[in-house]
Amino acid sequence: MAELARSVAIPRAVSDVLSDVTAEAKKLISGVDAAGVLLIGKANKFDSVAGTSELPHRLDELQMEYREGPCMQAALGDLIVRTDDFRTERRWPKYAPATVALGVLSALSFKLYTSSQTAGALNLFAFQADAFDAEAETIGAVLAAHAAAAILAGRHSEQLESALSTRDRIGQAKGIIMERYNLDDVAAFDMLRRLSQDSNVRLVTIAERVIETRGS
Repeated sequence: MAELARSVAIPRAVSDVLSDVTAEAKKLISGVDAAGVLLIGKANKFDSVAGTSELPHRLDELQMEYREGPCMQAALGDLIVRTDDFRTERRWPKYAPATVALGVLSALSFKLYTSSQTAGALNLFAFQADAFDAEAETIGAVLAAHAAAAILAGRHSEQLESALSTRDRIGQAKGIIMERYNLDDVAAFDMLRRLSQDSNVRLVTIAERVIETRGS
């Protein structure tokens, strides 16, 4: 777990960290036969990732099809959702029988959350009934925290890259206007700003249009 925590601090692709988390879940938690992550995207759209096999992705597909199941419940609601035996499970009348048909009898899902944001759920599956106990919940919660930290770091990195890209494009457009109209830095930016306000178009979009006219 310490090694996994250090890996989150090192700049890496979020997908790689999540794959490490699900792989470690199989190693550290007794009874886990498969693990995966269900991410929440825009407009509550879901994406199944980091599966240790195809099974978690198939189970996620069933939950998205039926709009019910422990992974979705953890992603959207409860912190931890545990199912001891899908054969007697009544919370998800469509999903539970489909899960049994695939040979899965137990599941344990953990919400991945970052402050007020929910990112999805870490999901563990077992072919045996009553596979998970309180110790499994404790270890899974720590792994889920690592996964959530990786997702948060990835989102911050994407936002930073977007901000830097926006700044660069505005800077390019400003330079073009300065050269074309013999203006100083402040006057060139003021021209961009006024064009944005007058046309009710974002400043970065105006900058992109100016860049596209270079050489014309």
